[in-house]
Amino acid sequence: MSCNDRCIHPEIKRKIFLLPSCLPLPEYLYGRGFFFIGIFADMKALLALNPYIWTYNKHLFLGIFFVVISNIFTVYPAQIVRQALNMVGDMLEFYGLVAGSSLVDRLNDILFNSLFLFAGLVILMALIRGFFLFLTRQTLIVMSRLIEYDLRNDLYRHFQDMSLSFYRRKRTGDLMARITEDISRVRMYLGPGIMYTINAISLTIVVISTMVMVNPELTLYTLLPLPILSYLIYYVESTIQNRSEKIQRQLSKLTTFTQEIFSGIRVVKAYVKEKESSLKFSKECDDYKDKSLHLAKIEATFYPLVVILVGLSTVLTIWIGSEKVISGSLSIGNIAEFVIYIGILTWPIVAIGWVTTMIQRAAASQVRLNQLLAERPEMKFVENSIEIKHAEIEFKEVGFRYPDTGIQAVKGVSFKLRPGQKLGIIGPTGSGKTTLCALIPRMFEIDEGEIYLSGLPIQTYSKAALRESIGYAPQDVFLFSDTIHDNIAFGKPQASEEEVRQAASSSSIYKSIVNFPQQFETMVGERGVTLSGGQKQRISIARAWIRQPKILILDDVLSAVDTSTEEEILNHLRLYRRDKREVAIIMVAHRISCIQDSDLIIVLEDGQITESGTHQELLKINGYYKRIYEKQLLEVAKPA
Repeated sequence: MSCNDRCIHPEIKRKIFLLPSCLPLPEYLYGRGFFFIGIFADMKALLALNPYIWTYNKHLFLGIFFVVISNIFTVYPAQIVRQALNMVGDMLEFYGLVAGSSLVDRLNDILFNSLFLFAGLVILMALIRGFFLFLTRQTLIVMSRLIEYDLRNDLYRHFQDMSLSFYRRKRTGDLMARITEDISRVRMYLGPGIMYTINAISLTIVVISTMVMVNPELTLYTLLPLPILSYLIYYVESTIQNRSEKIQRQLSKLTTFTQEIFSGIRVVKAYVKEKESSLKFSKECDDYKDKSLHLAKIEATFYPLVVILVGLSTVLTIWIGSEKVISGSLSIGNIAEFVIYIGILTWPIVAIGWVTTMIQRAAASQVRLNQLLAERPEMKFVENSIEIKHAEIEFKEVGFRYPDTGIQAVKGVSFKLRPGQKLGIIGPTGSGKTTLCALIPRMFEIDEGEIYLSGLPIQTYSKAALRESIGYAPQDVFLFSDTIHDNIAFGKPQASEEEVRQAASSSSIYKSIVNFPQQFETMVGERGVTLSGGQKQRISIARAWIRQPKILILDDVLSAVDTSTEEEILNHLRLYRRDKREVAIIMVAHRISCIQDSDLIIVLEDGQITESGTHQELLKINGYYKRIYEKQLLEVAKPA
């Protein structure tokens, strides 16, 4: 079954994710077989998992059945031990009666065969129980893994659907923690949490009902210390959990500090800050050590606490049971049977505290997941498949303000670019050039005006139709930790080797690549750390170029290349425009040499177009463009 077959319908999921945790539980959710979900008030956030659980209800119900059957076979060995001890007691009385006669050998054979039979039955019960426990894990634990798979994929797809403003508000590390650590905690609730809860409940019912049938009074005395044990375990587990969270935060802080120091080791060495960084690292390590030692002291009380209270139950059983044996209301076998029951009940009592802590952790994680999944993308895309016929772009009084900061990045921008033309954009830093480029593929939604593409509003096109027609090389070059070949082919995954090489040649990076020992199979490292700035920019250009797009956007991607390489790339662009007359090119640059051959040049200042025209027309205006042009001419003419 594919992921799409298993995933939950988005509308159903959205409605459940939007349930506020303060609302009373809807009655219809109680009737779906998830009785354990509504037990705790802090589990309301986990209601979002109901559709996932319901998808795998066969696993759930089979798992419950297997747990109950395995617990029945857990009780049988104690009853067999009771019968064996009672038989031995009876046989000892017969030995006294027939001592010195020929019946002794016969009694020895009967005793040996009976004990062998009882031992075989105990082993058989253990094997049957083990088989059903195996089936339990194959249903409930497998269910949790399948739900984890679906939930992780749903969250990842949700992240991909969100707009760039979402990522401006959220920290990458926080999103990574949600999709890894939080989902893992939820899986622990769905798998071990549900399994051990069902196991504890059913095992407690089976064992206590069996004990009551044997002797209700002795059962009461036996169980007296166990509720105290459960509460103390819960208290200790909660304390351990709180301490563990603090240790994890400190470890995260320590890891972040170390990563930053190693990433910026050149700066540390250049400013001779090795000693200061070592002292700070030692301070963070001391804090981590103190928290870890405090946790170790608390954990050291856990098992002694369990042993003491379980031992108290055993002492009460033997003490009260012995009095009843003397009075003749119980047998020796019953005392042994009850001692075994105490051992069996120890795990359910321990599990109550452990599972409760696990549920609290899962609920806290699910609250964070629900908050993320409840967020909706600011932009709505249509689902139609209208094709972009030609690359005619028109801006009409377009305005855009960043919602998180309130900064007006684009103000009343209007221009028209026809197929086959090149638009050059220039302006000071922070003038809105990158933002303007990002509005074309709808990375952000405009607040004012209209953007038309091929004569239709840009909102007319689906996300795939719009963005597949655009080749975008952003200002902030990002390369994946992969081969050079795969980084270029990322723009067109089905591209042939020849297409990859042609794109590399057009972006003037081919000669550099073939000089590497592994050529196109060279690993570029994290974020392209093994390459120079110019090499990364040219690979980014090749990645956009290989798509053969209708619209090619190059956002200041020639800033790190030398003038000869720049001219080589610009010549390839001119040939590309000549061969692909329907292509529109938008180029942002700080060097006028990159854009002076443009059909239209606009100067952006403070988000507004202050000058527009061709290169020659702008030189006639005594404005920003002319000043930059003359300044760059002087820099070129300056002797070395």
